Amino acid sequence: MKLSVIVVNHNLCMWLRQCISSLEAARNGIDCEIVVVDNASADKSVEMMQSKFPGVRLIENEKNEGIARALNQAITSSSGEYVFLVSPDTIVSKDTLTKVVDFMDSHTDAAGTSVRMVTPQGHFIRSSKYGLTKKWNLLLKWAGLSKYFAKSRITSSNHSQPDEFETAEIDVLNRSSMLLRRSALNKVGLFDERFVMFGYDVDLSFRLKVEGFKNYYFHKTYVINFNIKPVQKYTFSYLKYYYGAMLAFISKYLFEAPKLTLGAPVKTLYTPQYEIEQ
Repeated sequence: MKLSVIVVNHNLCMWLRQCISSLEAARNGIDCEIVVVDNASADKSVEMMQSKFPGVRLIENEKNEGIARALNQAITSSSGEYVFLVSPDTIVSKDTLTKVVDFMDSHTDAAGTSVRMVTPQGHFIRSSKYGLTKKWNLLLKWAGLSKYFAKSRITSSNHSQPDEFETAEIDVLNRSSMLLRRSALNKVGLFDERFVMFGYDVDLSFRLKVEGFKNYYFHKTYVINFNIKPVQKYTFSYLKYYYGAMLAFISKYLFEAPKLTLGAPVKTLYTPQYEIEQ
């Protein structure tokens, strides 16, 4: 199979329905499967999927397993040469799947690519190309890891608008729309489940770079992102998962990994719970 599309949902029934509808319309003859993992939604998301999209494979979790673990569940149960991860609060354009697959086919050095994202009003979402927030930037500078994120403008004082319409190599793939090459995942492992809701994209992107792969931003299509937050800002859950992810990242790469060298094997940094089908 060429492509596995994976969506992790928790109580976003309305957005999930339009997301899957857009994915169905974007297949365009690609040998493709769609897998939805529902993290114990209480808003009839499961019933909607069973009624409206019986051809989509649905994994029902009895409790909220977190995004990273749910993604791992879906990846290990899928078989596509490429894995496209999209958030349920997105709508892909009709040419998105075709164009990102063609891009990856022609860029064999790429482990993955993010897709240009826009708001429902059509405004460019900066994080689709520069995936680190200001807080992550400050943390990486403080920890001395910013040299590994040279393309993320961590130390740049240039606040001009990023180049929206330029495909380029980047550091961090955006978690809301990223296409991954399965063979690259076979080498570096799956998402580290210590990063439950945040930071799992930064960690995987970093491991891919250290292994010697390239991450890209692709601009020749778009994804509309409604940007519905998994948890409300400044609640206990937000503080726990967001800042906990930052601390886990620093602990992992400052204390667990003695010396980091781009191009060096990183398999010792994380042993995935799941085995990926070759």
